[in-house]
Amino acid sequence: MSGAGRARGDAPRPAARSVFVEAGGLRLHALVDEPVATRPDRPELLVLHGFTGCAASMAGVALALAADARVVRLELVGHGASDAPAAPALYAMAACAEQVGAAARALARARPHLLGYSMGGRAALAAALAAPEAFTSLILIGATAGIADPAARAERIASDERLALEIERDGLERFVDAWMEQPLFASQARLGPEARARARAERLAQRPHGLANSLRGMGAGAQLPLHDRLGELALPVLLVVGEADAKFRAIAAELARAIPHARVEVVPGAGHAAHLEAPDHFSAIVRAFLAEVGSAARAGRVATPAAEGGARR
Repeated sequence: MSGAGRARGDAPRPAARSVFVEAGGLRLHALVDEPVATRPDRPELLVLHGFTGCAASMAGVALALAADARVVRLELVGHGASDAPAAPALYAMAACAEQVGAAARALARARPHLLGYSMGGRAALAAALAAPEAFTSLILIGATAGIADPAARAERIASDERLALEIERDGLERFVDAWMEQPLFASQARLGPEARARARAERLAQRPHGLANSLRGMGAGAQLPLHDRLGELALPVLLVVGEADAKFRAIAAELARAIPHARVEVVPGAGHAAHLEAPDHFSAIVRAFLAEVGSAARAGRVATPAAEGGARR
């Protein structure tokens, strides 16, 4: 069984605990995975899913890392069992960043490492910039800092509004099937029909108005771009990207040049969802990063691998 199927070692792990927390005026849901081995310096990880995802869609991350880390899988506004309000303002990226920070304070027992995938990566970056003191490090998978070009932003806003209207008019099934056929996700075919059916079912369980408002409030075009603020990040940052995801490899390289303590790790053979497509390789990268950050913290310094080696494979 791969690292996606169980935690390292054969020790049984308790089932994830379902919890709700008040955050930024909303009730958000999370699944908490406790580590098999308890020790005083165990890392804590707050995990954010991508658009149309939920806590279950990040189960592979928890299974791979919960052998010796406490993993909290938070469901963002409009997703999973978290609140899906009618007010679009509660889906704005600034509001989402506030919600993530409040959830971190309520759910984590120590300053967590913050991990986000795709839309969740943008939310993680926004949350870390809004409250850097709340987190120990930042791990971004296939993420951006928004869209800097005004014309491209306007085009994306218009495109996302069309998608939102289609979801509201036609329902989820048609949208989900078209969403999963995007070239960005083509490499996930290697996961097999069972995994794709499970991902489809998770997406179909969402609420149409939650996804539509998420596109309007925290889509890549709707959010204010964060490029001009990347130099403020003093946290160690790990940028994970799949080898086959050429667009996001280029974006990760740009982010690494702008963020003071960042490095890029390229996952061989993987596409956009590197944590799903190569779970063993991904979890090894993350475990090494967490150990590196922990060692640097105990020595009273910030991990700065980018200053020494930059991006690496």
